[in-house]
Order: sequence, then structure tokens, then C-alpha cells
Amino acid sequence: MTKSALQIARAAYEPKVPKTLKGYVRVKEGEPTQSVSDPDEIKKLFPNTYGMSVIRFEESDTKTAYNPVNVGVILSGGQAPGGHNVIAGIFDGIKDIHPESRLFGFILGPGGLVNHEYMELTSDIIDEYRNTGGFDIIGSGRTKLETEEQFDKGLEILKKLNISALVIIGGDDSNTNACVLAEYYARINAGVQVIGCPKTIDGDLKNEMIEASFGFDTACKVYSEVIGNIQRDCNSARKYWHFIKLMGRSASHIALECALQVQPNICIISEEIEAKNQSLDDIVNYIADVVAKRATAGNNFGTVLIPEGLIEFIPAMKTLMAELNDYLALNDEEFKRIKRSAQREHIIDKLSPENSRIYKSLPETVARQLTLDRDPHGNVQVSLIETEKLLAEMVANRVEELKNKGKYPQKDKFSTQVHFFGYEGRCAAPSNYDADYCYSLGYTAAGLIGSGKTGYMSSVRNTTAPASEWIAGGVPITMMMNMERRHGEMKPVIQKALVKLDGAPFKEFASKRDTWAVTTDYVYPGPIQYFGPTEVCDQPTKTLQIEQKK
Repeated sequence: MTKSALQIARAAYEPKVPKTLKGYVRVKEGEPTQSVSDPDEIKKLFPNTYGMSVIRFEESDTKTAYNPVNVGVILSGGQAPGGHNVIAGIFDGIKDIHPESRLFGFILGPGGLVNHEYMELTSDIIDEYRNTGGFDIIGSGRTKLETEEQFDKGLEILKKLNISALVIIGGDDSNTNACVLAEYYARINAGVQVIGCPKTIDGDLKNEMIEASFGFDTACKVYSEVIGNIQRDCNSARKYWHFIKLMGRSASHIALECALQVQPNICIISEEIEAKNQSLDDIVNYIADVVAKRATAGNNFGTVLIPEGLIEFIPAMKTLMAELNDYLALNDEEFKRIKRSAQREHIIDKLSPENSRIYKSLPETVARQLTLDRDPHGNVQVSLIETEKLLAEMVANRVEELKNKGKYPQKDKFSTQVHFFGYEGRCAAPSNYDADYCYSLGYTAAGLIGSGKTGYMSSVRNTTAPASEWIAGGVPITMMMNMERRHGEMKPVIQKALVKLDGAPFKEFASKRDTWAVTTDYVYPGPIQYFGPTEVCDQPTKTLQIEQKK
């Protein structure tokens, strides 16, 4: 493998960790916990792993003797910067437990466990991947661990390799599955611990005990750099409005964090749109009004940040998509036989009057995207909907109306550029924050294994302080769970964290967005800095700093 100069230099970086992980450690148990909601139902489903206490690791004067332990690790779901450092932290942590401990990686995600595809991760392999982006050390996958047949099949290879603990590195769905697996193995006395690690660049796996999902910091810094570059170009050419869609289907954390970093003219927050019951027209009118105000002031350019999942948060669009899903589920074959040029009119005729009106108002390309093949659950594939193009086109039409009314300078032309930043941020070399945080999460997971815990998620908190002061420990996964309807049935799942409209980060944004809209107050963060003074290299996200008032 050919290495870049950055890879070679980063290989020597030693992640900063909480001081409690550096020496002898003891476990401090907290009070018993209960689930964030639906405690009776969750307790009934998880009798062996419910109600456990939050724990934290503290410094100790005495060393505990441990036997060697064999551990398995799985990377589950989409990639996020820092995954390799989680694995490195697990490796170093179990080697500290006992030098003869061994780590096995299951290939291409949970499917590797079920299909018995694995490799041993030795020190020479681990050293090749320290402080690097991506999940390519063992690959990732989206197979869901849901059935007892899968659990039993996985147990076969775990027993064969004498693995007594399994770490699942993933998002809310993957950690929900980890909790189910931990409960099952506890119920049948399988002798296998299951520990989770919080991963997702979307930032929607967070709560009072999980300050951030790993990868969020790096991804937002990557996107903010590129948005900053676009804003500088925008301010130089002074002739384009840039509509920029950002990752985040279920929550707007990335859009909000990037807005706090770069100070765009407009940033849409999906959760606010839903809370205010706003329509697509409301959003278009808001953007067009800002465009007109800036043009009148001589600034015929600007930037608009759009969360990926916006379309699903617009109440009227959500109702439209639900009716489309139901119609196509029952009439898919018939619909596909209709001539492509006639499909739009066919849908307009079949929908209820209000949904028909909304569908008819959409640009042709977006209307077609709403009728493309569904995902495995029968839903619209939101990531394929080009919301940035939808808004750019609809705002252009509205600006033309404003021009005809004399509310937009006649001499000016409204020109747009559209962008979608997604995969660009998922495998970047982790920032110092993520390199440190991920390594600490992995090392903490090893500590949870050594302490005999199962059904826990690795937790590292107080991360706006210097790394030596971070608090390492574990939180029962059942504590984060509630019951939600999935595929027509009520299922236990980890509650997604949406942007809180009464939270400090959103309030900070809301207090400044009207000023950013009409002024050109762009910030240009530049690329991630891996070397240099700590105030440049080690800063956590603006979101965390505002939440913790740092």
C-alpha cells in the first residue's frame, strides 16, 4: 500500500486519553437506571440487562489480575472517521488486561459473524491503521442481527474461536441489535459479553451519557471546510446562490453544526419546519425573500444549507409520501407498465385532491424521484431526492414573480449552483478530537469487558475539557431505549436524538441567522489541522462547546 506523507506522519500520533485509563482502574457503580420511555415494556423485553447502573472508571492503587480474553469486533453500518482508532483502543486495552489476549475482526459487518468470515487482528495490522479514516481494516456492512437463528449461528464461531466478548461499533440501529444480542446471550448463559460503541456522522446517537457519536466532529469539519471554500468563491464572483445539501436524514445536527462554523446566509433546520408545521411554499418564500433583500442591497449571491432529510419533515410532504408509498405498494407493477411520459399525470389522477395539488406543483425531476424504487421497507429513498435542486428551481420561479412585482432588481439575474456533501466526510482521516475520542471509546470498551459487563455502551464524557479530564465508563443500552412502530409492529429501539429547538446550540444559531441572512459574515474554517497549537487542532464541535458553555 502506498502511503501519503500525512498517513506516515499521522501513524506516529499518540491519542490523548483520560488519565483514569492510564493506570490501575476500579469500577464505580451508580444508581439503577430505567429506559428513557416505556419502562414496563422495555423491562419485560430485557429482563437480564434492564436496570443496570451507569458506571465510571476511577483511578485505583491496586492492580487486578485478569486472564487472557479473546474479543470479536464488528463494524456495522455506514463509515465514520475514527473507527480504526476504536479498534486500536480495544486492541491495546485487552492487551493491557493480559498480553495473551487476542482480537478477531468479523469481515464486512454483522454478516461476517453470521457467515463465519473473520480475521485475527494482530499488532502489525493494527499499527497500519492507527489514526486513519475509513473502515477498510475489516470492512462494514448493513446486515441486521435480529433473529435467534442468526444469534445461534454467530455463537458457533464465537465458541470455536473461544471469544467471550463481542464489540459492535455502530449507530442507533446497530446498538439496538447489540442490546438484543446481549439479552439473548445472557438469557441462554452463552458466556459472551456484548458491548456497543456509538458511531454515526449524523450525530443523532447522543443523550446525557453519550455526548457525541464518533465521526461527527471530523465530518462536520470536512463539510465546513468545503462550504467555507464555496462561500469564499461566492463572495469573490458575487453572482451565484449555492444550495448545499448535507448528510442527515433523521436529524439536522450536521447542518446546524456547519452553520455555526461557517455562518451561511440561510440554514434550514428540519425539526423547526416540522414544529412550525411549515409547507414547502413557506420554505421557498423564506429563501426568496432573503435573496431579494440581499439583491436589493447589491449582494446577488449567497449560501443555503439544507439537511438531507428535510423533505420528510415537511408535514404536507410527509403525508404525500405516505400516500405514494401506499399506492405504489399495491400498484407497483401496473405503474411500471405505464409509459414514462404518462406516469406523472397518472399519479396526479390517483392521489387525493390536496396531495395531487402538491405533487403537481413539484418540478418534473423531483416528482419522478418520489416514484422511484422503494427501499426494503417500502419507503421513498430520501437520499435520492435532490432537495437542493428542488429548492433552487422553486426559488428561481418565486424570484421571477418578485421581479415582476418590482421587488427584485430588474437588472439582476438569479443564478444557482447545487451541491450534495455526503460520502466526502465519511472516511476522512479523523480529527485530533475523533482520534482521541475513538481510541478512548475502544479502550473503555476493553475496560467494560475486563469488568465483566454486557449490554453496555462505551461512554466517554466531559470532552470539551482536556482529554486527561475526560470521564470514561459505560451506560446500559436499555437506558436509551423506547418503543417505536417499525414495519407495523411496536419494537424496542434506541431513541434518536433530534435537534432540540430549546437547546443552546439552536438558540445560538436562531439568535444570529437574521443578521447572517442580510450581511456577508462568512467564516472560512479551512482544512482540519492535525499539527499545531491545541486551540487550533483539538477543538471539539461548536455544538458541544455551546452545550457545555466552553
